[in-house]
Amino acid sequence: MQTASLAQLKKEIQSMPHAELVEVCARLIKYKKENKELLTYILFESGDETYFIENLKIEVTAMFMEVNVKSMHWAKKTIRKILRTIQKYGRYSGLPTTQIELLIHFCQQMKELRLDFTESLAMKNLHATQVANIKKIVGTLHEDLQYDYKERIDMLAL
Repeated sequence: MQTASLAQLKKEIQSMPHAELVEVCARLIKYKKENKELLTYILFESGDETYFIENLKIEVTAMFMEVNVKSMHWAKKTIRKILRTIQKYGRYSGLPTTQIELLIHFCQQMKELRLDFTESLAMKNLHATQVANIKKIVGTLHEDLQYDYKERIDMLAL
């Protein structure tokens, strides 16, 4: 089966009657948790982005509290899981400021962990990569916003 292009799908969706479109959406959210999460964001949380960001920051902080700091192996696995969650919700939003805020919070939480990252090159690289990602996204913003984020980014160094 060949997958239709985005343009073809949009055209077909626009020609669908309302009741049929609702049924298609219901089928989409029935089978994949990620589709349900995206639709929840679009319908309920996209109107108040700051509330969405604050809730995610609270959730991420709680996830960092559960990191096993006694074992670097388990800490790495948990931190990578947290990063995947952040990236997923950042994609849902699609706003660069949301992605920046979430990644900055991730790096701050990682820095505050009671774990010595000097013994793990992978963790140092993970942190450095996220800081580089933040800088890359900030580079696409207006100059005033870039200046606002620059100080926060400078504080992220390990």
